[in-house]
Amino acid sequence: MPRVVVGSDDLYPCAREAVEYLKKKGFEVLTEGALKTGRLEPWPIVAHEVALYVSRGLVDFGVLVCYTGTGVSIVANKLPGVRAALCNDPETARGARLWNDANILAMSGRLVTEILAREIIDAWLSIKQPDPSEQENIAKLREIDEKYRLRL
Repeated sequence: MPRVVVGSDDLYPCAREAVEYLKKKGFEVLTEGALKTGRLEPWPIVAHEVALYVSRGLVDFGVLVCYTGTGVSIVANKLPGVRAALCNDPETARGARLWNDANILAMSGRLVTEILAREIIDAWLSIKQPDPSEQENIAKLREIDEKYRLRL
């Protein structure tokens, strides 16, 4: 069963919907932050926890939500091997997977409705492999990541 971790600093409708929708799609869903505790949690801590799962290869991908989605994206991208993309529409989510091989989907709790969250997740999941024409760029991204991983 594929595994995903979903984290949010607050109980946004799109975050709760992401958990339920991914479960319906057959994922084992782990939760972090407000989705786990039921109360407001610091977004840097939530993003770090989700990014650790992804960086360590413990899940297939992650989902993060905060008010704008920007803060959790910034924090998640600090960890080696993480490629978090802020996607508040389906086409951006599709492109993030297709052209950037993103492994964390970040969304805005303010902008993304439950319906839109499902559409964004469907677009994200529709891409099984990156675009072959982007392999060289994705390899360069990994090379840069590895260069700085060694300095940690």
